[in-house]
Amino acid sequence: MGEVERLLSLPASTLRYWEREFSLLAPRKDQFGRRRYSESDIRLFLRIKHLALGRGLGLSAAAERLLSELGSPRSESRACLAELRGELIGLYFAALEAGRLLGGSGK
Repeated sequence: MGEVERLLSLPASTLRYWEREFSLLAPRKDQFGRRRYSESDIRLFLRIKHLALGRGLGLSAAAERLLSELGSPRSESRACLAELRGELIGLYFAALEAGRLLGGSGK
């Protein structure tokens, strides 16, 4: 969770609250109960952050917007952008892992 907190610049309490409010967010938990976020979870967090904090929408309005975006005719363009964002997020985590393997702090 710490890496996702740093990536999004949001506290863990906000992430957990958003998980409860958005049924689309469903991180897996490992055998120790720690959350394991997928790239799609992180993309959703990024979009929620943009809508709720960047655009000033409440969480209900952000949820409605997300659902309408998923069903809109422009969803193909949005899917391409989401795919690119996902690739960037994947590269971010790959760079963190490479830094750890090379003995860096990963920050």
